[in-house]
This record gives sequence, structure tokens and C-alpha cells, in this order.
Amino acid sequence: MAVRKKDAANRAFIITAYVFCIFLTVLSLLPFFIMIVNATRSTYQIQQHAISLIPSGYFKSNLAVLSDKGSFNALRGFKNSLIIAAGATGCTIYFSTMTAFAVVAYDWKLRKPFFTMIMAVLMIPAQVTSIGFYQFIYKIGLTNNFLPLILPAIAAPSCVFFMRQYMIPSLPMEILQSARIDGAGEFRIFNQIALPMMKPAMATQAIFSFVTNWNQLFLPSILITKTEKFTMPMMVSLLNGDIYKTEYGAVYLGLLLTVLPLLIVYFLLSKYIIAGVALGGVKG
Repeated sequence: MAVRKKDAANRAFIITAYVFCIFLTVLSLLPFFIMIVNATRSTYQIQQHAISLIPSGYFKSNLAVLSDKGSFNALRGFKNSLIIAAGATGCTIYFSTMTAFAVVAYDWKLRKPFFTMIMAVLMIPAQVTSIGFYQFIYKIGLTNNFLPLILPAIAAPSCVFFMRQYMIPSLPMEILQSARIDGAGEFRIFNQIALPMMKPAMATQAIFSFVTNWNQLFLPSILITKTEKFTMPMMVSLLNGDIYKTEYGAVYLGLLLTVLPLLIVYFLLSKYIIAGVALGGVKG
């Protein structure tokens, strides 16, 4: 009798957990669904009823409004944002993993103070250094250039911290020692042994880094003034600046176009995240 009660309690707990997870899923997807629906509605419909779950027939009209905007060029915005986001993500993932490898795989005197300094830099808000950074970029003549938005991504303290925490239990030192005995150089050990083992962590951080750099608006707005170098978030932000009338349907459509690449990147990398979670479960 006690066993039956325990089984019934377990089933009730599982059902409750499933219902709660479904609720959270719906709650998370609802804003995206509303954005998609509003991209098909007119400005009048959105102003009268801000929330609707039924698509309308103004998608082509909103697309025509976007096409007529001189400051909005989706293909150019996609290209510029992709260059910045992909370049910054590549720099962040590779060099942060290399830094974490140096902290974990080598025993050197200043290893702990070095990691402490990285954590201290993590506490400094980016806005604090933005004025000095702009002055520096202006003096060396790199305004209206993508390099100031890509190269600083090499220093990513949060990514270094995440990679270090993942690497400590996942990187067997015995394999590294065996590779050294076989005559492999340190760069070869890092590129051919450490990096493949870090794929799940790299995929996770790649998603976060790509999303952050794709959605970046503050720094590009102060460093880029030429229209042909505007990113997608910059172009979408200008849609709200119409002095006569704001076309909210077109704004939502622009937001939808901005979000689509992020969803594609997530679906491409999600299998590595799932693999990493499964691997962690097996190790545990």
C-alpha cells in the first residue's frame, strides 16, 4: 500500500513538473509569437489592440514600408552585423579558450593572481570605459571601421571564467602529458586535443557571444556614422525616429528580421549543448 502511494506521488510530481515546464515554454515563446503576429498587422491594429494571437494580412504592406525607408537596407544590415558578430564571436571563443587552457593546464607562479585580475575586470561595466575607448579609436583613425567592434572581443572575462570552470573536470591532464611525450607542440596540443573536447562549452558561449554582438547598439552607434556600415539593430532603431508617424508593423517586421539569424545560430549549435549536458550527466 505504501509503495502504491509512493508511485502515485511520483506520478503526480512528474505530471506537475511537465505542466510547469510546458507553462514556462509557452511563456518564453509568447513574446516571439506576438512579434511575428504584429509583423503582419497594421499600425492602426497594433495601436488599438497591442496584443493579438491572430495574424493579419499587412505583411506585404509592412515589407513595402521597410523597402521605402532609405535608411533600412536589410541585406546590407545583415552583412554588416554578420561580419561583426561572427568576427567577434570567433575571437571570443578561440582566445578565451586559449586563456582558460593556460590557467588550467600549466602550473605557473602568477596563475591565481592572473585569474583574480580577470575576475576583477569582469566587474567593470563596459559603459565606464566607453568614453576613453571612443577617444582612443578616434585618435588612431578607426571610426567607421568594424575592427574596433571585433578585436576587443579577444578579452572576454566571462567567457574565460566559463571555459575554465568547464575545462577543470573535462580536460584530462594525462592526455596532455602523453602528447608532450610524443613530441607534440603546445599549439598542436591546444588545437587538436583541447579544442575538440571543449566543443559543448564553445557552442554555448558562441550562442551567447553571437547574440550579444549581433544585438549590440551602443558602441556601433558612437563609432559608426556612415549609413553603408549600419548594423541591423541600428537600422531598426531608426525606424522609430519618423517625425510624422511611426509604422509599428514595419518596426515589428524589422525586429523579426533581426531575430531570425539568432534563431538559426541557436538551432545549428544546440546539438553540441545537448551533447555537453548528456556528457556531464554521464560523468556525474
